[in-house]
Amino acid sequence: MEFTYNSLSACYDDMTRDVNYPAWADFIESLLAREKKPVHTVLDLACGTGTMSFLLAERDYEVIGVDFSPEMLAQTFEKELSEGKERPIFLCQAMEDLDLYGTVDACVCLLDSVNHITDPDTLQKAFQRVRLFLEPGGLFVFDVHTPAHLEGLDGGIFMDETEDAYCVWRTDYDPVERICTYAMDVFHREEDDLWYREGEVHEEYAYTLAELTRYLEEAGFVDIRQYGNLNLTEPAEGEDRVFFTARKPE
Repeated sequence: MEFTYNSLSACYDDMTRDVNYPAWADFIESLLAREKKPVHTVLDLACGTGTMSFLLAERDYEVIGVDFSPEMLAQTFEKELSEGKERPIFLCQAMEDLDLYGTVDACVCLLDSVNHITDPDTLQKAFQRVRLFLEPGGLFVFDVHTPAHLEGLDGGIFMDETEDAYCVWRTDYDPVERICTYAMDVFHREEDDLWYREGEVHEEYAYTLAELTRYLEEAGFVDIRQYGNLNLTEPAEGEDRVFFTARKPE
């Protein structure tokens, strides 16, 4: 299913204030610091509104942010960097159509963006494109929601609100299709002080860790590793979120 962030883009950053982006950036840096080669250029794939792109740029990485949603990318124009820091470059592309002007030292794809590709064939194409634009020895880092987590969301009702926006979403997990559907109602307060309702539907696919490992191997990655949620230990049983690292051969 094709989905957009038409309704959520303007309030996405406010709705995700509970995400500890600095802690995520710290964890990413701890993974990059393990590399034999220094990492200077980073691709932030499925970057959304660019929050992580700007955090990495503040830490002196040269960053390219890529996202399929022009509405989400439009929010990057509102963000600023400290004086002397190099602003990220942003491109509007789908993951499976990734096309850069050169190669990068590392690629990160965060906040379960991989799950949002609900067709395994399309995900395999995306992995192949990432490998193509990595430098030899370059690192690919991504995280996923585990099948157990997505299954556990079935039947849930959740709510987020800010001063000018209110979002309610319901989750439904289909064990046959292995897809968790998020049906969202987004209410915006406009300048006339009236509230307007819009709807969106998003989906996440429940990839197993074994499947993801196989897709990476088939795309030509090596040294594939798994980590728990924002830690450098192996995933615990029942983990909600798992990180992967994989390397392009030298």
